Amino acid sequence: MAIETTDPADATYGPDHPAPVIEPPRARTGRSPRTTRTNFELYGWVFMRVSGILLVVLVITHLLIQLVLDGGVSKVSFAFVAGRWASPFWQAWDLIMLWLAMLHGGNGLRTIINDYAERDTTRFWLKMLLYTATVFTVLLGTLVIFTFDPNIS
Repeated sequence: MAIETTDPADATYGPDHPAPVIEPPRARTGRSPRTTRTNFELYGWVFMRVSGILLVVLVITHLLIQLVLDGGVSKVSFAFVAGRWASPFWQAWDLIMLWLAMLHGGNGLRTIINDYAERDTTRFWLKMLLYTATVFTVLLGTLVIFTFDPNIS
């Protein structure tokens, strides 16, 4: 004697009850590029984890020093920054934070664009805009850190 159930979760799949088909996020077409044998996405994934850990340490230490040990936000002024950036250590600290934050954020946005932009042209232009903004910000921030003049009158 067979027991029949009406619950679809209990049904077994067979010729009369085929399994549902899950479509891939973007189906491959004749225009789809051939797969490349690089590990770029793996390196991007590892970079996100390592840079995230480094950023947490750098930013929390920076905030503790600025807000707790150096007297809080009210002490931050042009003279404070000039004194801080007179030391190559603090220049390097801020430069590493800038580069890691911009590259970490840019890589994350690149992944989001790849996941959600369906048209090739949309994906291309969004990534070009992202790369342009990232390079511009990194270059401008680096320029400010290294050419900062505390004697501006």
